[in-house]
Formats: sequence, structure tokens, C-alpha cells
Amino acid sequence: MTASPEVRPASSPVSPWDDDAPDSVPVPPWTAQQVQALLVREKPLSPWRVVAIQAGVGGLLALAWWLLGSAPAQQVRSTVWGAVAVVLPHAVMAWGLRRPAVQAQAAFLSFLVWELIKVGLAVVILVAAAWLVRDLSWPALLVALIACLKVHLGAWWWLSRAVQRTN
Repeated sequence: MTASPEVRPASSPVSPWDDDAPDSVPVPPWTAQQVQALLVREKPLSPWRVVAIQAGVGGLLALAWWLLGSAPAQQVRSTVWGAVAVVLPHAVMAWGLRRPAVQAQAAFLSFLVWELIKVGLAVVILVAAAWLVRDLSWPALLVALIACLKVHLGAWWWLSRAVQRTN
């Protein structure tokens, strides 16, 4: 005697893969007061703070090369070029995305255009550094470039953590 596939013993739990399980629990819509309270509580993260942190890391790296480097002037100059190749394009993108878009498609297109401008500007700065700086220290430039890029991600994480702690 076999059980039909639609009959399940009462003791068996409902699996999330069952077709008979409800897809979701309805959530009531938020009131205007709840939205306003959320906006007051959740401060928006400023991209300018991230740009400032990137510039600070670039400055600290230049200071470290000045104090500890084997050819300080050359390494500091290269470090500044590497930091500028990250900080300036990010600042341009932050400036370009300062106005909120009305539609999601416009926001996405604006983001893509400014991201393309940011990447193009970074490439132009790196090519200019290779052509204009006679005694370029590639390790110093790359260390500054990578450190400032990593700070970009770490700064968003750190600043969002600080916002969550205040709530």
C-alpha cells in the first residue's frame, strides 16, 4: 500500500521547497511617519567622506615613503600620482552623482556614465604619470593605487558600521 504523493503525514514539517507552502507573508506598507523616522535615524553615507579618507591614506603613504624610503623624493612623487589616480576620479564621480534621479533607469544610466568617466580619468592620470614623471617608482605608485582603492571599500564598510552603531 503506497501513499499518494499529495498526502503527507501530520508530523512531517513543511519544507521550503514544497509547492503548497506559502511564498511569503504579507508585510503591511509603511506609514509616512515610519518612513520619516527611518530617514532621521539612518544618516546617508557621504561619498565625500570616503574621498577624504582615500586622500588621507594617500598622504600617510607619502609620509611613510618620505620617512622610510630609499629614494624619498622619487617615491613620494610616485605615491602622490598613485593616490591622485584614485582620489580625483572618485571625487569627480561623487560630484557627478550628487543629484538624485527621478527614475531608476536614469539613476542607473547616470551611474554607468560617471563610472565610465571615472575609469577613463584614472587611465589618463596613470598614462600621464608614465609619460611625465621621469624617475617614476612603480612600486610606490602601485602601493598607493591599491591602498587607496582598498580604502574605498573599507571606508564604506567602516562608515556604515558607525551609522548602524548609532541606531
